[in-house]
Amino acid sequence: MSVLEADSEMLYAAVSGLLAERGLVTKAEILERMAVTDAASPALGAAMVARAWTDPAYADLLVADGTAAAEEVGVMMRGLPPLGVLRNEALLHNLVVCTLCSCYPRAVLGYPPFWFKSPAYRARTVRDPRGVLADWGTVIGEDVRIRVVDSTADYRWMVLPMRPAGTQGWSQERLASIIRASDMIGVTVPTAETVREPT
Repeated sequence: MSVLEADSEMLYAAVSGLLAERGLVTKAEILERMAVTDAASPALGAAMVARAWTDPAYADLLVADGTAAAEEVGVMMRGLPPLGVLRNEALLHNLVVCTLCSCYPRAVLGYPPFWFKSPAYRARTVRDPRGVLADWGTVIGEDVRIRVVDSTADYRWMVLPMRPAGTQGWSQERLASIIRASDMIGVTVPTAETVREPT
């Protein structure tokens, strides 16, 4: 064990012990939260999107109350900022950024990708969203409005992309397999040929 790891272990033991001693949280609750965080991945969000594509009532819940929709599929949201979900439409494309740091819906998408945290992405997305999309190979018609939404420490956002053509009759599992984290941030859009990166 390195000195840094030893220091981290000592700090964790001290802080968790103090929180438990004051009755704020138990060590078991801390371990549970750590396990949930470690298990989170874009596959969770993809499953939610796939269900929304096949279940209109769930889609409405997802957009109205993302936190409740996440909890309905077993994602523990207790103690986390609310989850907002932005529905892409034919003439509206949503794009998520955190302008201050890297606020990200980790419970449903896992850890943020490196580019989401980069100062270049954060600054340019606000200034030139259409150019950012083009860099990703995402071409949005000139008649489509691009709405840039800032994810914050108080409210986390993800995108409900439009279901791609050619996916009628697909199972939820097959639909989920074409949905990437970048689709749920809005820099890309899923297609019937998309292959999600491994999680």
